[in-house]
Amino acid sequence: MSFARYKKKIEEGDTIILYLGYENMHAVTMKRGQTFQTKYGAMRHADVIGMDYGSKVQCPKGYLYVLQPTPELWTQNLPHRTQILYSTDISVVTMQLDLKPGSVVVESGTGSGSLSHSIIRSIAPTGHLHTFEFHQQRAEKAEEEFQEHGLKEYVTVTHKDVCQDGFGLENIADAVFLDLPRPWEAMASAKAAMKVTGGRLCSFSPCIEQVQKSCDYLRDLGFEEVTTMECLLRNFDVRTINLPIADLGPIGPTEKNISDNTDLKEEVSDQTDTPTKKLKSENNDSVAQRENKNVLPSFDIIGRKESASFFFKTGVTPNQMPGHTGFLTFATLYPS
Repeated sequence: MSFARYKKKIEEGDTIILYLGYENMHAVTMKRGQTFQTKYGAMRHADVIGMDYGSKVQCPKGYLYVLQPTPELWTQNLPHRTQILYSTDISVVTMQLDLKPGSVVVESGTGSGSLSHSIIRSIAPTGHLHTFEFHQQRAEKAEEEFQEHGLKEYVTVTHKDVCQDGFGLENIADAVFLDLPRPWEAMASAKAAMKVTGGRLCSFSPCIEQVQKSCDYLRDLGFEEVTTMECLLRNFDVRTINLPIADLGPIGPTEKNISDNTDLKEEVSDQTDTPTKKLKSENNDSVAQRENKNVLPSFDIIGRKESASFFFKTGVTPNQMPGHTGFLTFATLYPS
């Protein structure tokens, strides 16, 4: 089983994604003799092994789908050992770091391996990821998962505190990613790890104070094009809007308005041209009707009379946008 390559059949030992709904998925490792309980009933692993990926599996009370794992699906279903980056931020990181097959990337820290899987997918089959984690148990668990997912040849996991000891790498990296509480302490070592032809650096920080200090250190180290961005998802609710047609009143002066306005009355009385008098005489009835009646028919309780309302669909955004995870600071190191 490999996250970097697709295959047709499910085999024992594969990690698959059970899809029961958009917000109801599970990552399960296939082992004969075991059973996985779902809301639709029990699913025996032996019944799934040998099936094609994407198949529909019938359970006693419903059905589910067995999917090929991808970095995006893994991000939604992985066991959380730390806070992780989600696909929204990951997509920006992989694009801004200009990752492609053959790229060499340095990452710290590894955490739960969410970003690591996406990086490996982007740089495979000829690239390599050097990932560092200061917590020994998390580093060992990440290395175990990479082995199970068939990614061992693309990644090297190192247990090390890069803020104190540095990366210990020189002139090998095309890109560096930092997810550290004090990223500025590792930036000098990150610069040394980059190739002499230069590269890109990204620092992920949840607080703006960390961002400000990181930007100062990057400029002092000779990095250019320092840019910080925040990536948020905005949900649009589609709603039907009922907009009453505006009552703009009668067109032109009415007899009442003329009688109340002396200047206007004198101006109208001075007009002796035939077209104006003819127009006034033709509109006398309509003016009287508008004075005694509403221009538009009255609304009912919910204001839905088609003759007096205009209906249309529009996207409405929420007043607040929750979901902040962190700021992404990017910088470029040009050849010296």
